Amino acid sequence: MSIDLTLERVRILASQFLYTRPSIHIAGTNGKGTVACLLASILRTSSFNVGKFNSPHLISTYDCITINDEPVTPELYHECRIRVEQANEQISARASSFELLTVTALLVFERSAVDIAIVEVGMGGRLDATNVIPDQCILISALTAVDLDHQAFLGATVDLIAREKAAIARRGKPFILGHQKYSSVGSIAEEVVLQQGGTFMRSIPVKTVGDDDLSVSLSSVPFIPPRGQHTEFTSDAFGSPIRAILPLHGTHQLHNLSLALTIISTLLTDSSCRGALSPHLLHAITAHTVRAGIESASWPGRLSFHTMPRPVTPGSTRNPLVLLVDGAHNPASSEALASYISLITPSPSRTLHITYILALSHSPPKTPQQTLFPLLPPRDRTGSPVTVSIAVLRFNPPDGMPWVQSVAPSKLRVAVLGLVTNANVWAAEDDEPVDNQLQRALEWTELQAAQTQDEGGEHLTVLAGSLYLVADFYRLVKQIEAPHLTI
Repeated sequence: MSIDLTLERVRILASQFLYTRPSIHIAGTNGKGTVACLLASILRTSSFNVGKFNSPHLISTYDCITINDEPVTPELYHECRIRVEQANEQISARASSFELLTVTALLVFERSAVDIAIVEVGMGGRLDATNVIPDQCILISALTAVDLDHQAFLGATVDLIAREKAAIARRGKPFILGHQKYSSVGSIAEEVVLQQGGTFMRSIPVKTVGDDDLSVSLSSVPFIPPRGQHTEFTSDAFGSPIRAILPLHGTHQLHNLSLALTIISTLLTDSSCRGALSPHLLHAITAHTVRAGIESASWPGRLSFHTMPRPVTPGSTRNPLVLLVDGAHNPASSEALASYISLITPSPSRTLHITYILALSHSPPKTPQQTLFPLLPPRDRTGSPVTVSIAVLRFNPPDGMPWVQSVAPSKLRVAVLGLVTNANVWAAEDDEPVDNQLQRALEWTELQAAQTQDEGGEHLTVLAGSLYLVADFYRLVKQIEAPHLTI
């Protein structure tokens, strides 16, 4: 199944349903899910009834549509989905799977009468199905970091991609640009926004305060993850600076927090936003609720530490693995992951061995080598070399997304050996069933960890490369915790 980017089908389908919810629309290559997560947490803490649509889903279809941070109930989801599918058939709209999901999400939000909906773009912006939201419903459009990804659909350069993503701007509405790696993105985004009659703004930077030492002991039992990041944000919307501990890890999350807090500030100060939301809701957003919302935010699969419930190897008496789990799926997110690993890894008084568990989506023209180059080979913060083992495998195909395919393990093996010639590599067979590949990769990883620890070294396990592999990991953890449940 190919992806045909157009708004024609989804406009026809969406016209069959009423949508009136005030909405925040977020595009970007990396970080848009995190910004949506932070916004939802802050607004929920401020007593808003919040709907959120992220894609792709993590574990099940239901978790990409949430009401007050809880996945939509299967009953409400299927009630809305059936109505959308019936309309699609009756008017012969021929909507794609993602278009059906998008209209279902909007119908769920309308049925739930959410005070505000936070909607993440699926891919691109201008022709993404989420751009069907009516102009009058959009409160704010926002753009997170833009980088190379999906070039086959969005353009071969960062500038072309930025132009597509900035095109979610709406006439008379604020458009907020987040921190960018490439300076040209700012000028291009501003040009597009002004052409469309929007109001162009840049995010207000967040400051860090206090000690920035994030190193951890990888051998401590129980494992103690790195502390959160102490932040300070100053805006005219609040009488004094807001200080909060951000529980999300990585320097890039500070940029995402900056964008989220600038959006919150704009809701409070922009006349178009104030006219669209009731005063009692806006008055509920205070420095206290913003701080509490930041500190309670949770976004699994993004630089998340997890201790396995038990060893996965039958009969093992070793301590369970500790994993750093991250859905790094393009060069920019791999670079962020590599940077974070260098921050948390211990001083070179002990040998450090990292075992990577990797799977990637097939997404030409992006190659496995390009995605993994920032990550491999790793180095600690002193520049000392780190030894590695690498497991490469497939992930389970996500429900409702038949176009998503994993890169063959044999191709991943060639890619990682091209980057780390002396790596110890375990590879699943290309044509073997996917179901138990992650289990076997974790068993092999436990052997690497045991050998390293027996030799007096430190061991870190990093599971990365695709959110679909991250989803497989969370399903496996749930299965280990409750083996009689069907996930």
